[in-house]
Amino acid sequence: MPTHVITGAGSGIGAAVTRRLLGRGDETVLMARDAGRAKELAALHPGARTLVGDLSNPDRLSWALAQQAMPERVDSLLHIAGVVELGQVGDLTPKAWHFQLNANLVAPAELTRLFLPQLRVAQGHVLFVNSGAGLSASAEWSAYAASKHGLKALADALRHEEHANGIRVTSVYPGRTASPMQAKVHQQEGKEYDASRWIDPESVATTIVMALDLPRDAEVNDLTVRPGR
Repeated sequence: MPTHVITGAGSGIGAAVTRRLLGRGDETVLMARDAGRAKELAALHPGARTLVGDLSNPDRLSWALAQQAMPERVDSLLHIAGVVELGQVGDLTPKAWHFQLNANLVAPAELTRLFLPQLRVAQGHVLFVNSGAGLSASAEWSAYAASKHGLKALADALRHEEHANGIRVTSVYPGRTASPMQAKVHQQEGKEYDASRWIDPESVATTIVMALDLPRDAEVNDLTVRPGR
């Protein structure tokens, strides 16, 4: 039974992927920011294991995980969690930049480093849920887009570094997806949120599971998903 470590399992794409993998009998290990959130995730996804580590404080992830029982084998590491705070360059403070860079870029890099030994044993898969903003930046999206452009660079470099170890690396670039994050974005933009206009998280989950299940003779490097309406 494959083991998947997943961030962002509490809602949206992460929750949809977790349900898919648990439903077919895979083992899931869900990252939670604190013990209270770990209990919530365990209740939301019965049968899943949890690890506590705050992605907003990547400097402490190594210490936090060292206090817990780590899985001996990791078949996939799925970086799905993300945060966003819109604003013009002239208005964004260092706090806003650090908030997004830490959670969206530095924490995925650190988690990947910490799980690489288990991923190498399994010849596993590292999958980054990026964003359309990781390919082009719009006004008021500078910090978020910078974090996602950096995430693309991280994935590309990791793919070259770990290819000889049998590790596959995939970046998925969803367009706007119906989720609590998207509701927050609309609030920040001052727009009315209509979930029916955007991609269903289940559709993105389908593309992620497809990439994971692809036979070993092939690898999906980059996958762009856009609203079909």
